[in-house]
Amino acid sequence: MSLFDVSGHVAVITGSSRGIGRAIAERLAEQGAKVAISSRKADACQAVADAINTARGAGTAISVPANISSKDELINLATRTREAFGKIDILVCNAATNVHMGPMSTLKDEQLRKILDNNILSNHWLIQLVAPEMIARRDGAIVIVSSIGGLQGSAMLGAYSLSKAADFQLARNLAVELGPHNIRVNCVAPGIIKTDFARALWQNPKIAQASEAATPLRRLGEPDDVAGAVVFLCSPAGRYITGQNLVIDGGVTVGGR
Repeated sequence: MSLFDVSGHVAVITGSSRGIGRAIAERLAEQGAKVAISSRKADACQAVADAINTARGAGTAISVPANISSKDELINLATRTREAFGKIDILVCNAATNVHMGPMSTLKDEQLRKILDNNILSNHWLIQLVAPEMIARRDGAIVIVSSIGGLQGSAMLGAYSLSKAADFQLARNLAVELGPHNIRVNCVAPGIIKTDFARALWQNPKIAQASEAATPLRRLGEPDDVAGAVVFLCSPAGRYITGQNLVIDGGVTVGGR
């Protein structure tokens, strides 16, 4: 058996109708997992589920739209996944929000609350929903998709970076709490990845060129660059890793210019 094989496992991936989340869902399915595709838009979720079922066989993927700001919709996501596949072994908290670009001094209260609720509280809710069954089976893998923004100060992404730094600590706390039950909790921290979420950065030629020049690998990331790391952390290959933050940024945070 391959160390990266996740056959027989069921994964819930939020924000999986496009970008990093879609790549994670596709690669987990490629390695044998059943996957629940979830984001706000039903049509987009169904299109991804249909594509995975065509590629990997009927019944590999289901579509369960959910807004991460709604606890009731997240409960429904977990419930419908169990109804379809019987269990949840893997949770990838990928969906996130950034509703403010600019200094903290211009940040409105409602903007900060939305960022913290969607990027931290929703992850807490989801983990609370799936952890009990993982504890009962003494097996589970949870990955939170954070950001290198949580490792650096920022004059433009302060609130978003604050939420992503909190995700690191959420993973560390839960790794300690859930580790005795053989449940692993980790973060990945991407740099600039070519997704719709980061389009304002990589589609701006000036920003893109400067970012590439500041990256030791001299390119921006692709969704699969993150997906491979998540598969690793959720598979037997990552079975002795917990409470960690895996940086996926082409070397940006180590410098080298």
